[in-house]
Amino acid sequence: MDVNSLVQTVAIYALPVLFAITLHEAAHGYVARHFGDMTAHAQGRISLNPIRHMVILVLTSKLIGGGGLLFGWAKPVPVNYSALRKPRQHMALVAAAGPGANLVMALIWVLALKLAVLLPANGFSQPLGLMAQAGIFVNLIFMFLNLLPILPLDGGRIVASLLPTRAAWQYARLEPFGLPLLVLLLVTNVLAFVLEPLVGASGALIRALVF
Repeated sequence: MDVNSLVQTVAIYALPVLFAITLHEAAHGYVARHFGDMTAHAQGRISLNPIRHMVILVLTSKLIGGGGLLFGWAKPVPVNYSALRKPRQHMALVAAAGPGANLVMALIWVLALKLAVLLPANGFSQPLGLMAQAGIFVNLIFMFLNLLPILPLDGGRIVASLLPTRAAWQYARLEPFGLPLLVLLLVTNVLAFVLEPLVGASGALIRALVF
């Protein structure tokens, strides 16, 4: 990737990625607070400020063909599940809040894409269209990635909350292996093989509903 392409990629993806990560984490904290856990609130983590979430952006070529993608991650919002009023039931809702926020943001970016299409082609509508497409893609990636049934991802938390108590305890013992497993899935392209059809089909569906 040459310098011009790199600058263009950063300019297009930076804002969608920052919003995708920050609102994802803030949503966890907000729902946890709603159900009785004040941990994230006490640490100032229910915030749209990326600095509070220690957001880190990286340039990667994974999950897309050929070019690069500005991607990132953040320090997870702390949740004390035992402080929730109904720990098992509410744990699923807290976990689902992050992917849910990404779905809402994907839909908002679809509306932005619709606006870009309706506006005359100029120096505003064209960058808006590119950024909106990036926003749809990034948020769908975040949503489906976090819904994978692997601890400590949100999907793993949801599965743990639905299992019987003994099975949930045994499942939770697998959490230390979760991140190494994700890295293995990434480097072997299994992650891309799983996510690409989901992201492609979902993106096509929500665009079809708007256009």
